[in-house]
Amino acid sequence: MTRTVLESSKKTVVIGHDEPFCVIGERINPTGRKKLAAELEAENFETVERDALDQVKSGATALDVNAGVVYNSNPNPNETEPILMEKLIKLVQNTVDVPLCIDSSVPAALKAGLSIAKGRPLLNSVTGEEERLEAILPLVQKFRVPVVAISNDDTGISEDPDIRFAVAKKIVHRAADFGIPASDIVVDPLVMPIGAMATAGQQVFKLVKRLREELKVNTTCGASNISFGLPNRHAINATFLPMAIASGMTSAIMNPTNSSEMDAIFAANLLMDRDANSSRWINRNRMPEESNNITERNGTRRSERRRRRNTG
Repeated sequence: MTRTVLESSKKTVVIGHDEPFCVIGERINPTGRKKLAAELEAENFETVERDALDQVKSGATALDVNAGVVYNSNPNPNETEPILMEKLIKLVQNTVDVPLCIDSSVPAALKAGLSIAKGRPLLNSVTGEEERLEAILPLVQKFRVPVVAISNDDTGISEDPDIRFAVAKKIVHRAADFGIPASDIVVDPLVMPIGAMATAGQQVFKLVKRLREELKVNTTCGASNISFGLPNRHAINATFLPMAIASGMTSAIMNPTNSSEMDAIFAANLLMDRDANSSRWINRNRMPEESNNITERNGTRRSERRRRRNTG
């Protein structure tokens, strides 16, 4: 089985077909979040710190960090984004201890994040575009990290799943030329909005199976893309995720603070035999009162043992 290893300073997360589904928290990203973008431009990192804590508490096993803020004073991302990326990586690493996913379209920002990231982060991302391949694969080789491979190239994003598979295959083969193994390539087959393309879900499920069987790679996606433009998006996402997991998808960049989507993932792990003794499911669904009672009983037992030792 293909295993992609991510590491923080103390924790190791393995993405794999026989491992629990890897949830990569998406919230530390100013795209579409005007308030967060304004805070970051003003050097206010309170929301970032809160989002990091909330996502890990909600079950994220890794965190995506994106520094794509368009500064009014300097709109050149090649100058501003590397600096902000370093600040965000440092802050998040000091706040939580989980592996990171360094997310940027700016190669200099990716390099800046890699230079200070602890452990073995996931790089997000490379595409099949020639310029991108030549810029990103040497970074992956130099820092020996895994990378997200997005299935689009110089022609854009194809609606044909066979073409998207061909792009993924091209990236895997080009990476091999740099000595990068398939286990360090996590393919994003690109999830189309189901509201715009009725077969989008079926396409992803078939693509994921093919990527697993033919290229032997792990996979990921921006899970919320499937429901874009539709009402009650969380219900769609919560249905899509276990179906994708059953098809072989091994990770997703998503919002872990939504309980319905996380419940669906925990249930899928259980049903796919990736939850030993059902422990994760039981711990997630144990009533707070029950947890408190267990803690109290354990505390009472420890106190009784101490008393016996002291009076023995």
